[in-house]
Amino acid sequence: MNKSTIVIIIYIIGLIFGAVVLDMWNAQTSPKALIGIGWTTLLLIGLFLTEKNEKN
Repeated sequence: MNKSTIVIIIYIIGLIFGAVVLDMWNAQTSPKALIGIGWTTLLLIGLFLTEKNEKN
């Protein structure tokens, strides 16, 4: 399995966890929404690093 695929699977599991357990996407805007933004940032960084390492 490709490393970038593993990163994406971990990201999706984290989104499901955040939606179900942390209730991030409720009607009210709260600081919990920043967790989702941070999680997406970590996905982009992880994808960048895996693609960079695969080229080398």
